[in-house]
Amino acid sequence: MSSSVGNARGVLRHASAAGAFEHARIAPDASLRDFIEHFWMVRWDLRGHTPQLQETLPHPNVHIVFEREKTRIFGVHTARFSKLLEGQGCAFGVKFRPGGFYPFLQRPLSTIADGSISLQDVFGSTADTLENEVFANTDVSGMIAVATQFLRAHAPPADPNADRIAAIVARIVDDRSLTSVDDLASRNGLNKRSLQRLFKQYVGVSPKWVINRYRLHDAIELLASGETIDGPRLALELGYFDQAHFIRDFKKLIGRSPADYRRVAGSAKS
Repeated sequence: MSSSVGNARGVLRHASAAGAFEHARIAPDASLRDFIEHFWMVRWDLRGHTPQLQETLPHPNVHIVFEREKTRIFGVHTARFSKLLEGQGCAFGVKFRPGGFYPFLQRPLSTIADGSISLQDVFGSTADTLENEVFANTDVSGMIAVATQFLRAHAPPADPNADRIAAIVARIVDDRSLTSVDDLASRNGLNKRSLQRLFKQYVGVSPKWVINRYRLHDAIELLASGETIDGPRLALELGYFDQAHFIRDFKKLIGRSPADYRRVAGSAKS
């Protein structure tokens, strides 16, 4: 089986120690790396325990999420994602690379942003039994094997534009100095309009949205680190005109102000 991948980025609320939890993130094998970032699985048993809220920040990725009688393909979700975990359950997912689902869908990913479609909408009747086949396994390696076999059988030809988009998004993630669409376009040898068209088609959201979200991810990591932070300077470094605009966007996405988030993150560590 392929190796596990690093810690999840953008998790606001982790499940607490109460109850039983299992969380795995596993890289795909070489046959699917053009399309898939990783597989993931969350299993919980909170019977006899208080339900727990899990919250994560959005990423520019399409997911196939397998849950009993709820399996769907989800486009990029632009708000923070919240799920109340209660009782007993399991979710298994396929996280596609930015741009990696377009070769399967063959229409702009903006058409499914903040929405979902069925497996059959993309794969036809061949997907009718896939959910049952996945959950016939109790371990994540078996689930991955089923999903890998299915996606390998339906894999489209590699798309150079999808690879290009994945590389551009990776650059946004890794380079905190990237704070504007003009700069991103220039560094990647594209004009602004071409870059925007590519993102609408292959990602489903604008390059401005992707830049903004990852800079907010950076802010969250800094606030949670306990480092002394100059608020106005941080806002400017993240590409905001002033601190007020940064606080507004932060609160809209996170649900609390930067100061409140820092206090909560600090108390969780103590």
